[in-house]
Amino acid sequence: MLSGKTTWAALMSGLALTACASTGSTDTPTTTPAASASAFPSTYVRREYRPVLIRGATVFDGAGAEFANTDVMFENGRITGVGQNLTAPAGAEIIDGAGKFVTPGIIDAHSHLGDYPSPGIQANSDGNEVTQPNTAEVWAEHSVWPQDPGFQRAVAGGITALHILPGSANLFGGRGTTLRPVLGVATMQQMKFPNAPQSLKMACGENPSRVYGTRNQSPATDMGNVAGWRQAFARATEYNRNLERSRNRPANGGDAPRAPDRDLELDTLAGVLRGEIRVQWHCYRANEMAIGLDIAEEFDFEVAAFHHAVEAYKIADLLAEHGTCAAMWADWWGFKMEAYDGIRENIPFVDAAENGCAIVHSDSAVGIQRLNQEAAKAMADGRRAGLEITRAHAWTWLSRNPARALGIEEETGTLTVGKAADVVVWSADPLSSYAVAERVYMDGALAHERGASRLPPSDFELGQTAWSTGQ
Repeated sequence: MLSGKTTWAALMSGLALTACASTGSTDTPTTTPAASASAFPSTYVRREYRPVLIRGATVFDGAGAEFANTDVMFENGRITGVGQNLTAPAGAEIIDGAGKFVTPGIIDAHSHLGDYPSPGIQANSDGNEVTQPNTAEVWAEHSVWPQDPGFQRAVAGGITALHILPGSANLFGGRGTTLRPVLGVATMQQMKFPNAPQSLKMACGENPSRVYGTRNQSPATDMGNVAGWRQAFARATEYNRNLERSRNRPANGGDAPRAPDRDLELDTLAGVLRGEIRVQWHCYRANEMAIGLDIAEEFDFEVAAFHHAVEAYKIADLLAEHGTCAAMWADWWGFKMEAYDGIRENIPFVDAAENGCAIVHSDSAVGIQRLNQEAAKAMADGRRAGLEITRAHAWTWLSRNPARALGIEEETGTLTVGKAADVVVWSADPLSSYAVAERVYMDGALAHERGASRLPPSDFELGQTAWSTGQ
């Protein structure tokens, strides 16, 4: 069997400031782009639950290690122990883990739940603001419908966090947000993952050029896409510069400019340039991802991850060099020209590059329910190509790596003492199609128990029944 890191070269051989002036206001505004960080704050509250000790299971720690006959213990929402012969706290829930597997909760880095909820009808299609190529001012969280039945199904599949993104019709689709799929809440703010950074959804390739080219608008080509991104970041650079100058404005005014008028679109782009908002970039082709990295260098920001990234295997070393992850499907490709040159080994080949960061994502209300099986397919394809991939390492594609791309790796993604107790108990090897999530703990509280009903079902789960007054 070949080594995953040392044979990368062998496996891959043969594959291949224009600024515009800002309008000045007469007074320094009381709000600045920094205010966006505190707008619509999370009101998520961890649900209280007794201590839990899972005894004698096979454990994937999310960091790439597997442990046999091992205990996992958590209390007050935090992992407190991973080892053998742990002592349960008073009043703990004891679970016999013999024959079972324990993993960190799955994190889906690319979801549209709540924005494209079930039932999937036009009235519920709230994920794409298809009105202009740059809609960086919109936020995906403002379309989230918390009662989407898809959230419940995702939790049953082992999901404990997910990143909600706008659609990909535009060069700049808007801000994304990380949620906990909390059931039975009324507002999206009750689901917002505390202190998780927002993202900016960008899109390259066929989607924006097709949508706007057919309207005789720009962009209509790849070069129009690139020009649109660069012009927007040039404007954001000047916006940031004028904000900084205005902060140093002396009391008598002097020569320093007044603060620019508040611009929600530029707030988002400026937040990217300041490193406050992470770029999540929909992009299929290798050459377009490489140009995206060049643009990031030109304007001095980082790309957290390219999404879908069907040709990421061609530039795996380049992605690793920039510290950029690739969030990919196991085997979904070929449905349009830019997705045509896909291979089943895409995920493991990206992972095999030195310091590579591979992520399994869904982009699907159905796929999110079985991401463990998607990781299993990618692992099997990599093994057939000669890569040594352990099942515990494959789990990093589902928990640690997406946590890194979303900026929540200090809080979740691995079964590390002190981190949030996002824990799944599986009936069997979770990389088997026969395994089901028996118990899902989110932040230390039981969120799903197979066969049990702990929350009232959604109206769309029940359907409609005849109403009667009883008269």
